[in-house]
Amino acid sequence: MPESFPSHESREEVMFFDTDCGQVVHNIAYLRMIETCRTRLAAKLGMDLRTMSETLLYPVVTRTEIDYKRPAKLGDWIVIRGRLDEVSRARFWCAFEMIRESDGVVLVTARQALALVQMPEGKPTRLPADWAERWGTN
Repeated sequence: MPESFPSHESREEVMFFDTDCGQVVHNIAYLRMIETCRTRLAAKLGMDLRTMSETLLYPVVTRTEIDYKRPAKLGDWIVIRGRLDEVSRARFWCAFEMIRESDGVVLVTARQALALVQMPEGKPTRLPADWAERWGTN
């Protein structure tokens, strides 16, 4: 029986540099927050920053799907929930939900497809064999 998929929850405060002149969060700022959560999630998958720098094997985003449901504003605290969502032989998907902490409103949902790339060659690499055993494949 496969293990449940790993997850990570992070928390970010909307800073001035995340917003436009109306104090509404720029769409790209959400992706920065997702990137931070995904980096911490990758560590739970065995791809912490130190290991990646030593092995030169990196998870690379190949696709992002994102739905902006409600805007966050300056000073809001956002909870970002990320989880491994799907595993195949050559890529994996992570899913994210961004929630305004003060009222529980879902602001953004997103999914990202990632592949492992061996540097410096830039060669795509299959996912570790134990991933299929631990989390199953599609």
